[in-house]
Amino acid sequence: MTRLLLRTAVVTALALGALGPARPALAASSDGVHTLRVPDGDPHDRALAPRTTEPFSLLGITWDDPHEALDGTAHVRTRSRDSGAWSAWRPLETDARMPETGPDRARAGVRGATQPLWAGPSDGVQVRVSGERLPEGLRVELVDPDGGPDHAVHVVEPGVVPPAAGPLAPDRPAVTDRSAWGADESLVKDPPTYTGDTKAVFVHHTAGTNDYACSESASIVRGVFLYHVMSNGWNDIGYHFLVDKCGTVFEGRAGGIDKPVLGAHAYGFNTDTSSVSVLGDYSAMTANAAVRESVAKVAAWKLGLYGIDPTGTVVLTAGADNGKYELGEKVTMHRISGHRDGYPTECPGQHLYDDLPQIRTLAGDAGNPTEPAPPQTDPFAPEPSGR
Repeated sequence: MTRLLLRTAVVTALALGALGPARPALAASSDGVHTLRVPDGDPHDRALAPRTTEPFSLLGITWDDPHEALDGTAHVRTRSRDSGAWSAWRPLETDARMPETGPDRARAGVRGATQPLWAGPSDGVQVRVSGERLPEGLRVELVDPDGGPDHAVHVVEPGVVPPAAGPLAPDRPAVTDRSAWGADESLVKDPPTYTGDTKAVFVHHTAGTNDYACSESASIVRGVFLYHVMSNGWNDIGYHFLVDKCGTVFEGRAGGIDKPVLGAHAYGFNTDTSSVSVLGDYSAMTANAAVRESVAKVAAWKLGLYGIDPTGTVVLTAGADNGKYELGEKVTMHRISGHRDGYPTECPGQHLYDDLPQIRTLAGDAGNPTEPAPPQTDPFAPEPSGR
């Protein structure tokens, strides 16, 4: 306790030094998430001066009213804990929305938020936010997913699962479960909510950076979990599955990967859908074969549990006015769709979105039995005797 108080005092002193005579921006520190208040002032431009912070690897910006959008831009730059160098300014995606229904919407303490950004091990931050009308209560969320005990990561191989309803049921892919990537289940206060059959799968990207080692993937997933729970105020991580650039699949929201768990991933279309989010930004970078194949396997298996052809289409009903569709509007979508198909966003990035036709084809092939290759013959072998 004494060490914690001393460390907090040092950080507060550094923050005060960076701000000069202004009030300290330090807000709170809890469960691996350290927050800094962005000072009030100009209603169109807010900033947090460069400062030394507690260690963190992922960050985002939140605000008081979860119903309010950040109509503008948010940029951050961070200081590497290893080299001491400051990064270039990087934008945060501001299109995150709370779910339209379920316990994640009704929970006390739910906040509006940007998407989180993986920055890697850092100990300094600077922030600029601009817009027509900025929300009240802006604060920077600094997430340290590795601040607790070490987490040994292992891949959980497919176990015995009930047969799918369809005649050609794809095999369940290997999945790294929640205990393996280090989910702190004590932070998940409410049991999962279940919906009807899973009718479609939305593909997302987490944005941020592609410059991570796959050995860091569990930390990134843990960071997203902490951000969604401690910063957004949701009950659990919003996505059902996450996939890293090496094709490793991670279990997301709790409740059973073979169950129709209500997620928090596609505002207006969370009911009766599942989600796969790829770690990284695919607006400028292309996805590799491992990513495409893993997304296809997850989608094919998940939809196959309900006998659904992943290459087909489905009519979904919008559960909210979300800026793209009106509440109650009937929308025809692919069974495997991009987030942008249901919501006004760039997610999952243009390159990954352009991969969706191939992903649908791969998913369709996942349930088809493979024809054995014909035996190879040597054209120069002597003919059998008796001919």
